[in-house]
This record gives sequence, structure tokens and C-alpha cells, in this order.
Amino acid sequence: MTTLSVIVPCYNISGYIADTVTGLVNNARDDFEFIFVEDCSKDDTPEALAALTPRLPNSSVVRHEQNKGLASARNTGLDRATGRFITFLDGDDWLGPGHLAGLVDAIERLGVDFVRTDHVQVTGVERMLERAPEGRRNEVLDPRSSILPIGETSMVDYPYAWAGIYDARLLERGMLRFTDGLRTAEDRPWIWQLHRLAESYAVVSLHGVFYRRGVSTSLTQIGDVRQLDFIRAFEQVLSEVREDPEAARLLPKAIRSYSVVIAHQLMERGRFERPIARKLDDMTRNALRRISADELDKALVGLDDERRSILRKAAA
Repeated sequence: MTTLSVIVPCYNISGYIADTVTGLVNNARDDFEFIFVEDCSKDDTPEALAALTPRLPNSSVVRHEQNKGLASARNTGLDRATGRFITFLDGDDWLGPGHLAGLVDAIERLGVDFVRTDHVQVTGVERMLERAPEGRRNEVLDPRSSILPIGETSMVDYPYAWAGIYDARLLERGMLRFTDGLRTAEDRPWIWQLHRLAESYAVVSLHGVFYRRGVSTSLTQIGDVRQLDFIRAFEQVLSEVREDPEAARLLPKAIRSYSVVIAHQLMERGRFERPIARKLDDMTRNALRRISADELDKALVGLDDERRSILRKAAA
């Protein structure tokens, strides 16, 4: 029986995939499977996968005939997964030895729906530990208990799918899948759904996943129209939270998180070409106007003056 399925979406990462595969080789077990989803790369990623994956037991490569984006690539992997548990790894990141075994041990020991971990951010030669926002460790928690408070970074603001492990039964309960077609912020509706609908989770202090920042081919580094998908992602979050039985309590947090991302994108609008920057202005203006003035006021309490000013101006 397969204990763990590891889903690795790959797009234009030929320069990094050797590190990724080596890290997985150092984590391999007979009861682990590794599913690489090659998302129709334009570089040598398919050839690199063909050369490297034979080193990795129980690995397979699925290739998209056209580029579908990270959300759909992860869903393709979910469709192929046979493990009791599931985790993710982006194709330009890597794992330290024993990390996957540590994940499996944690979720089996704690008996929860999912487990979240810290991670190490890597920028060039610099490494920095990024702790998951929830301070309670190795405890069985109600996922809803980690959505709030409104004015502080919480677990729904820590959306990295690869920083954790998930019971495959969540798929049967309508969770774990990503919204097909989202090119960025695909993990925002996903993490909100997990914390609203799952029954239990825990946070553990594992530091074996290495997240490579500043990769030139990463969508977070590219100012094109795909970046604007964050609006569709957060509109989905708001729509679903408005239908939640605790909407009055949770909605200000969802609006706050959305507003913070809008402010960030507007502060970075100089990286977009002019037509896309104008589209960003129009879409964020319409998004903010769909939120009532009272809702926005509640969500922005305590936010710094610069971002409040940017958001007020954008909504005018």
C-alpha cells in the first residue's frame, strides 16, 4: 500500500530539477510514490526529468499537452495519487533528508486531517527560517481557530501547499483540489477551504522544505496578465466565506487579506506593462467597490497609513 504521494508540478525549471530530484531520492521509501507533472515547458525540463527520474523509485512523469498552470498541474497529480497521505513540492524547491518521513510520522502520531510545517526561504546563498504563524505546536487543533485574528498574520495567510501533509480522505470530502485555471494565488481559496471545512489539524516544527525565492521564471517574478488572477482567487474566497455559517466573524479577515494583497500589487504596479497596469487599476477599483464601506472600514483597522491610503485612493 502506498503511504504517501508526492506531487511535483514542473514548468521551465530545468536548471533546478536536479536539486529537487536529489532531495527526493534522499527521502524515498518503498511505500512513497512521486508524481511529476510536466506542464508543457518551453525549456529542457522534459529531457531533464527523463534523465533524472530513473534515479527515484516509484516515480512517474505525466505531461500536459498544453500549459495549464500550477493549479491544474497539482490537480492532475491529485488525480493520479494513490497514497493514504498527500504532499506537494514545487519543481524548483527541494527537501532535506528525512523530511517526508517526518511528515508521515507527524500526521499518523497526531491523527489529524492535515499537518502544517515551517519552511526555509532560500534567496541566493542566504537562508531564513519562516515559521508558520500558529504558535501552538504538536497539538490537535480546530482549523477554524487559526483563521483569526483579523489584524495579525494567521494560518490562512500562510497558504503554501508544500508546507504540510494532507489525509487523502479530504479529497473525498471535497477538499484538496485547486481551482482549475488560476495562474497565481491558486492556494488562497484552497487554504481557506481547508481551514473552514476540515475537522482537525496540527502544526509541527519541521524545517526540511527549502523554498527558492527570486527564481526568474517564477510567476511571482513576472509582471504579466497572469498575476491578475489573484482577483479571481480572492473573489472566490469572499464568495465562499459569505456563505459560511460564521460569515460575520470570518468575512473581515477575508477582506483584510484581500486588501493587503491588492495594496501590494498596486505598490508594485511599476513592474507591469502599461496596459496591464491599467487593467490592474480597473479590476482592483471594481473589486474594492464590491465591498461595502462598512466592511472595508472594519477590515482595515490597524493597517498602516500607506496601505490604507493606497486602498482608499484605489476605491475612489
